[in-house]
Amino acid sequence: MLKNIGKDSQLILSFIDIMNKKIKIVIIIIFVLIIGYGVFYLTDYYPAQKTATDYLNGTDDVNVSKVSKGLFLDGKGNDTALIFYPGAKVEYTSYLPMVSQLASEGIDCYLVVMPFNIAFFGQNSADEIIANSNYDHYFIAGHSLGGVVASSYINKSDNIDGLILLAAYPTQQITKPVLSVYGSNDQLLNIDSYNESKQLMKNNFTEFVIDGGNHAQFAFYGNQSGDGLANVTAESQQNQTVHEILDFINSFI
Repeated sequence: MLKNIGKDSQLILSFIDIMNKKIKIVIIIIFVLIIGYGVFYLTDYYPAQKTATDYLNGTDDVNVSKVSKGLFLDGKGNDTALIFYPGAKVEYTSYLPMVSQLASEGIDCYLVVMPFNIAFFGQNSADEIIANSNYDHYFIAGHSLGGVVASSYINKSDNIDGLILLAAYPTQQITKPVLSVYGSNDQLLNIDSYNESKQLMKNNFTEFVIDGGNHAQFAFYGNQSGDGLANVTAESQQNQTVHEILDFINSFI
């Protein structure tokens, strides 16, 4: 009888040992899958189209140079700078045509490159830009998630005069002037959350809706999954956006 109990115990222990090994294998597999998905997510992005990258060498009015946080677009102005945070998983150079227009009109621009193309990982990038430049006025702008992150940054800085949101909204109260621009056909912007956020932007809030514009056409990176179909060209959407940004900035400087 005792011998049988000993055999049963050994069987139980062997079974437990086998199960422990299987559990460890399952945990390792799950861990590898999580890491694999994370790597895929962080390295998958919308690349800039040639229409945008053609601006890498600058224009007759704008000089483009590399800086530690991205690109600096130096136009004819010298007292006001705009720091631009790109949308999530969008290659930052996609915004070159739009910010080049701004620079040619007197607003020097810093187009920020974000780690893994996600602004959350570079929220304080503006710190270094401001520390290594000397402008009388700074404005910060962002598209989509970049706008959300920019809105979080502005409350931490005494150097930023105003916030420009492109298809974005803040998650906390903003006490400085805000310009909000979005397209009427944008299907990625949560319009209910956006409207609720307006109570967070009570001071000097300006809104402009681009008739027929969508989420992606603030830049040149192609169609974005889930977005609405635009009834205007990307050039028209960006021209209207530049006009509104210039009016907004010039009203405060």
